[in-house]
Amino acid sequence: MPFESIREYIDRLEDIGQLRHVKSKVSSDLEIGEILRRLVYKQGPSVLFENVDNYKMKVLGNAFGSIKRMEIALEMKRFEEIGERIVGLTRMEIPTSMIDKIKMLPKLSEITEYAPKTVNKGTVMENIGKANLLDLPALRSWPNDAGRFITFGLVLTKHPENNVRNLGVYRMQIIDEKKAIMHWQIHKRGAQHYLMKKEKNEKIEVGVIIGADPATIFAAVAPVPEGLDKYLFAGIVRKKGLRLVKCNTIDLEVPADAEIVLEGYVDPNDIRIEGPFGDHTGYYTPPEPYPTFHLNSIMHRDDPIYHTTVVGKPIVEDAYIGKVIERSFLPLIQMFHPEVIDFAMPAAGWFQGLAIVSIKKIYAGQAKKVMLGLWGLGQLSLTKIIIVVDHDINIHDMNDVIWAITTRVDARRDIIIIDNAPTDTLDPASPLLNLGSKLGIDATQKWKEEGYEREPQELSVVDNVTKELVDRRWKEYNLE
Repeated sequence: MPFESIREYIDRLEDIGQLRHVKSKVSSDLEIGEILRRLVYKQGPSVLFENVDNYKMKVLGNAFGSIKRMEIALEMKRFEEIGERIVGLTRMEIPTSMIDKIKMLPKLSEITEYAPKTVNKGTVMENIGKANLLDLPALRSWPNDAGRFITFGLVLTKHPENNVRNLGVYRMQIIDEKKAIMHWQIHKRGAQHYLMKKEKNEKIEVGVIIGADPATIFAAVAPVPEGLDKYLFAGIVRKKGLRLVKCNTIDLEVPADAEIVLEGYVDPNDIRIEGPFGDHTGYYTPPEPYPTFHLNSIMHRDDPIYHTTVVGKPIVEDAYIGKVIERSFLPLIQMFHPEVIDFAMPAAGWFQGLAIVSIKKIYAGQAKKVMLGLWGLGQLSLTKIIIVVDHDINIHDMNDVIWAITTRVDARRDIIIIDNAPTDTLDPASPLLNLGSKLGIDATQKWKEEGYEREPQELSVVDNVTKELVDRRWKEYNLE
């Protein structure tokens, strides 16, 4: 059964020895941040801080800081299953006979099972009313951070025209009891909802969920296809629909067993300078203007647990969530580009910085076709560098990738640069904010049609007879 709350997940971590309790008094100002960084850099356990100076709430950190914990959180070992479920749902054929309709019933039942369901009550409603952002033990993680930031709030908005709900993880810099600056990067879907309301000079209603079940947290981070409700995506991940309750002061629904929910709105006429903030790239994101979230009301469970994360130079906790996204979205990439064999976004490249793709090449120029196609696909439009290799290269082994680049790439022929293209807001190297250049490297074996005029060189590989001989006699050699 899927986890209904983050508390159930915490209990599971406790059972398997993946959770530590810190009972000593600790500060949310720099100290917790440094503790968590040391833990995540060595793939240490999750931790529950039970005595945070000046705050009543416990703080949960490093909840997803290893692949093992991601497997536990999402109850699967093959993350590709997530994408395969979505692809399966998109390939429903139009029934032409009664037999076809009968065959479709299990698939329709599956969709119904994944869909969220609104209920009247949930544990998040145990306390309603008193709203004060200063009660949250939000962290200041780095010495030059502009203040305390909510770093793992799931920001909920609704598309102003079609009402499709979006969840995104956008940091929020706390200003005072009722206000926090919303870091809505222009490429993010929440920001797009905000801009649609801003054009009409209207405020946008916003919910901020802190401490949800693991599948909902993953859904908030994942760059799902446009038009797919994030709550439905969470249901697809966990193979069971979420239980939602209505907010009190805004027209939005939130997970019934969340720890904390902030209700409010973002005002397009209230713009403030946010940052600096020590970010995913390992650099401080410089101060920039962003809109302000205004708090109306708060709901929370009894003795709520505040869920947080720290970021910085890779590899930290977000790398493991990113790895799940990489694997789970491979089937979707293959749906649009069937020649793709595998896909990787190394964590050291903070995921948006570098993508490596292997393809089964069947025609000249195919690697460039794949690059351009990926740069036109959702959040991959922000990817800075794409390397395409042949299917015989293990893209998860950087030694193999480097070998392909150095033996199959001619710089003039096989490198393309696209200027004045969208870049990630966090990219510290782009000459302009949100605008820079792309690098594509075609590291596939070249054909005559692609300008390779030389006689192709033969790969040096062992013959099958010798390989089988050594395989058969290996134990005799006593080399283990």
